[in-house]
Amino acid sequence: MKKSKIYIEHELNSSSPNIIWNLISTEGGMGLWLADEVGIDDDTLVFIWGEAWQEQEIRKATIIEKQKNNLIRMKWQDDTDPEAFMEIKMVKNELTGSYALEIIDFAEPGEEDDMRGIWEDNFVKLLHSSGL
Repeated sequence: MKKSKIYIEHELNSSSPNIIWNLISTEGGMGLWLADEVGIDDDTLVFIWGEAWQEQEIRKATIIEKQKNNLIRMKWQDDTDPEAFMEIKMVKNELTGSYALEIIDFAEPGEEDDMRGIWEDNFVKLLHSSGL
């Protein structure tokens, strides 16, 4: 089934591209806000939610594009929609010098609001863990 593309933008309180790039492209950075644990092996990202002594959800994504201090785009390896991907892009506000994150993600039809809610929860974790 074809998924719906959703766009989300979130302003950050930072003008440092290096700090933001680390949050969206490294194991430690992504582990602060996207999953409980993130691992990187070449072009494969492994996202783990839950504790080791309980049931965990593990998903793998392949990095399909990465431009330093700009964007990272990945495709879930278990996704059956050939057009679906997830992209996190840094966008600088020229007036303020601060950055925003633009997210492109895909959701099953009827689940767009749920996906936006997941991203909102992720942004709350990002703010609490990084102060941005």
